[in-house]
Amino acid sequence: MAGGQYRPVWFWRTVPGLAAAHCLCCLTEIPGGAWLSRIKPYSIMTTEQLLAFCAFAVITLVTPGPNNMMVLASGLNYGFLRTLPHLAGIACGFAFMVFLTGTGLHSVFVKFPVIHSVLKYVGAAYLLWLAWHLARSGPMDDERRERARPMGFLGAAAFQWVNPKAWVMAVGAISTYLPNGANLPDVVMLAVIYGILGAPCIGLWAGFGVAMRRVLTDARSVRIFNGVAAALLVASLYPILVD
Repeated sequence: MAGGQYRPVWFWRTVPGLAAAHCLCCLTEIPGGAWLSRIKPYSIMTTEQLLAFCAFAVITLVTPGPNNMMVLASGLNYGFLRTLPHLAGIACGFAFMVFLTGTGLHSVFVKFPVIHSVLKYVGAAYLLWLAWHLARSGPMDDERRERARPMGFLGAAAFQWVNPKAWVMAVGAISTYLPNGANLPDVVMLAVIYGILGAPCIGLWAGFGVAMRRVLTDARSVRIFNGVAAALLVASLYPILVD
């Protein structure tokens, strides 16, 4: 970025890249597509900014939240392998949310903040319902565990859209690291980074749950654990809803 010049990305020099840029320009001419004019087909993020974002992503993914508490309980109740689709759904679903936020949803929330508030409170209500069911759940024997179904890929991906912490993270990432408008390669980069880091970071919590299976060997201790996990799930909503 020497001399104030933006760094072009190789993709936009290719035939597919030129075609994509042309389509982007055309879309800005249709009704309702004016917001696309702010999406620039070049990268402005420096290596230092990308490294800072990676640290930001790891911290926001690892810190307790609804996803973390849910995979913690899933690891305990179903094991790590059966929790993998849940982890993949979180990673892909949230990465897609970051991409959409960077290419238009963030502008919608800025213009209509009530939409963001409604999504947060609807998501909070759904999480309270999940916490109630988790608190009431007891231990499962091997036969019941085999018949039970943990949250799958599509369910976990869809859950991100009612996850208040996910919305706060997505909007915060875009507003902090792309404050001057969306740059398509950078938006894609942020989404891909979250997609790559999501499963291993949140997977640590599933690993904790699996480790707890060796400690929680009786029905009473499992019920207590599920109750504590449900309480932590509810507690994770507080800093999000008061923000």
